[in-house]
Amino acid sequence: MRLAFAATLSAAALIALLFFATSAAVRASASMPDWAYAIPQPAPAGAATPQAAPDTTPRQLAGSTLTFTRQQIADGFGPADWFPADHPAMPDIVAHGRRPEVRACALCHYPNGKGRQENAGIAGLPISYFVQTMNDFRDGLRKSAESRKANTNLMASYAKAMTADEIKAAAEYFGSMAWTPWVRVVETATVPKMTSRGGIWVPIAGGGTEPIGARIVETPEDAERTEVLRDPRSGFIAYAPIGSVKKGEALSRGCATCHGPRLTGLGPVPGIAGRSPSYLARQLYDMQAGARRGEWSALMKPVVDTLSGDDLVSISAYVASLPVR
Repeated sequence: MRLAFAATLSAAALIALLFFATSAAVRASASMPDWAYAIPQPAPAGAATPQAAPDTTPRQLAGSTLTFTRQQIADGFGPADWFPADHPAMPDIVAHGRRPEVRACALCHYPNGKGRQENAGIAGLPISYFVQTMNDFRDGLRKSAESRKANTNLMASYAKAMTADEIKAAAEYFGSMAWTPWVRVVETATVPKMTSRGGIWVPIAGGGTEPIGARIVETPEDAERTEVLRDPRSGFIAYAPIGSVKKGEALSRGCATCHGPRLTGLGPVPGIAGRSPSYLARQLYDMQAGARRGEWSALMKPVVDTLSGDDLVSISAYVASLPVR
């Protein structure tokens, strides 16, 4: 059955390829979309790293009855869970990880699997796709085209350290939850000037605005709730160039063959509608650059090879704008 489905996907990929070959014609391959990777600027040479005293201030979050300090919120082996009723009981590998090699999945991807701009939303992924992704990380078949993307390198180390049972438990847990709205796409000509903090674009206080250019700027709806409190109910705004959603709709027609008519997934093929445009652009470019070489990436490679930088912007904006149900 797996072989039959692979053959179906190969045919679907060929159809998509023909569409892109016709519509994309002789577009040049994209250069790295720095906007999607959001690598922070290095500190000036010789600059001292400030050592702040531990912040033991009790923190609260609207809608939650719980209280955590910043250290508890960011604990890699037991991060804060503000809303335990929002999700099923977490497997131990999700809630606590396993010392010393594997941090809790819930730290970066949140207990509800929504994730953040710098990583991936993993709620609602097909179990088989999740497992294959972890195997690709383990086997060196999935990397980032941007060597400074530290969390991708960490994922590879976690995948090597996790047992098959731990991967399966995480896959079943996150796969049990439906993907729900998380990103709001806004077309605009100008955006606030931003800086990257840990891979997340945040507005510079008093920095004014600048032309958006050929990029998407994804940023938290509320920077403090995302950065400091890691609020799993506070999503993201994705600023996109005017007209990019419409252009992306035309470019993305072939995607429905594999990802379903509404791009919400089809069998073992993951849904991509309504997810982070930064993440989607990174994956498309990683495939184009040959950094992702697993089974699924091999099917996508001919499709993405002709995409330009503008195409990545338009496709990512359109897909992120789609309803998820």
